[in-house]
Amino acid sequence: MISNRSFILLMGLAMWLVACQNPTSSGPSGDQANRQPLSAEDSLYRQVMDVHDEVMPKMGKIRGAQQQAQQRLDSLALQTRGVDKVYRRQLEQLVSDLNYADFAMDKWMVEFNIDSAKDNKALRMQYLQDELEKVKKVKVAILGSLAGADSLIRR
Repeated sequence: MISNRSFILLMGLAMWLVACQNPTSSGPSGDQANRQPLSAEDSLYRQVMDVHDEVMPKMGKIRGAQQQAQQRLDSLALQTRGVDKVYRRQLEQLVSDLNYADFAMDKWMVEFNIDSAKDNKALRMQYLQDELEKVKKVKVAILGSLAGADSLIRR
């Protein structure tokens, strides 16, 4: 039986794979030609996907940092004396930030509808603008939590 989290991750991966395919590709002849936007909607869609493509490869680092931070918290819980309470709170916040970044990317990918309002230019433009703002927030969450992990876990 698949857990809810596994199902969400699988759906997210499937959505990502579908979203990352370039339907205008005419073959392996050149990526630049395929990236030329055909319309304002295409340009905005490309911006959304560029932000996604920039941070998606960092999800493995997010999950690794989640494990490391949780392990540090677990080891602090075993100590009976001399626990740095400030460090513990910082680790707890880091775990929360990393969990949120992981959740936010998964949620965005599952909810992103590549075909939303395809027949209505104004609605599609608004949808893509909203998605651009959402994926930018996901990017901030991912990069911010990784920066926090780099400084706190490497301590």
